[in-house]
Amino acid sequence: MSAPSRMLVVDPSRRTVVERDIEALPSLLLPSDLLVVNDAATFPASLRGVTRVGAPVEARLLEAPYARRTRAVLFGDGDHRTPTEHRAAPPLVRVGERLRFGRARIENELDVELDVERVELEVVEVSTLSPRLVTLEWSAQQAARFRALYAIGRPVQYSHDPAPLALYDVQTPYARRPFAAEVPSAGRPLRWSVPRALAARGVEVVSLTHAAGLSATGDAALDAALPLPEHTFIPEATATRVRAARARGRRVIAVGTSVVRSLEDSAARHGRVVAGPAITRLVLDGSTTLRVTSGLLTGVHAPEESHFRLLRAFVDEETLAASFALASARGYALHERGESCLVLPRVSSALAA
Repeated sequence: MSAPSRMLVVDPSRRTVVERDIEALPSLLLPSDLLVVNDAATFPASLRGVTRVGAPVEARLLEAPYARRTRAVLFGDGDHRTPTEHRAAPPLVRVGERLRFGRARIENELDVELDVERVELEVVEVSTLSPRLVTLEWSAQQAARFRALYAIGRPVQYSHDPAPLALYDVQTPYARRPFAAEVPSAGRPLRWSVPRALAARGVEVVSLTHAAGLSATGDAALDAALPLPEHTFIPEATATRVRAARARGRRVIAVGTSVVRSLEDSAARHGRVVAGPAITRLVLDGSTTLRVTSGLLTGVHAPEESHFRLLRAFVDEETLAASFALASARGYALHERGESCLVLPRVSSALAA
């Protein structure tokens, strides 16, 4: 499926919103800007199976199975045509119960159902926040875990997409290792013509790897807590370039709120951006003090979505409302596969130096 190309440009300093095309991104940035992308590939996080008594259940993994234990959000019977918030609640499960996965339904023009490798995952923890949030344990070694995941899993599906999504539909052009439960969607429109134009403009591009999690769970308590803690990895080269950019007064532009969370969480904990793995717990909102990121390329989201409130760290509520009003009037595509929104850096003496 082709990536969307329209882009809202929000200027928080002037409180204006205008329309441009994603191809205009390089011209809207300065040659001294540093652009940071999330290079996580999206893994097939949705597993369909049954409980020990045969009740249907879907587990959406929050992280790829690099470790034996992975957190997951459970759903009851239903398919992607039903909005997440309307999906049936999952059957209650207990610690020690084994969930069986492995009969994958391939929805294509033949609507063929295939038997593939069967996997049993044990419930080793049920969260006090919600019985939908569980920790599952794999018995196989890492290589076998990933083989099974790619044999029986499928990407998280969305009711606003008319056709089922294949794994290639939910990747950014620069995706590397499988790390994200849902696509780091802000980067989807950055097809190769845009990075080439950025390089010609002199804009430096670096990457980190952040485990973008679920955008919705169908559970009010869990949705209110989104985003949940997520794994992240900042390479040494990226940390060095971000520190150097800030020291020289250059602007750091994040592609996606996952990049913002990774960089800002690191700076909040260490006083500067440092390299290495971490678990990001930072939740962005209007009270967040941005220490590193100056601007943001993100998707267009509705006010009721968790991503929308994260934008308040960059933009005042009135301008955000105006941006959504324009997007609605112009028929912008929303959600994880929607169109783009560039939030320009605020004008300040520090950034102008």
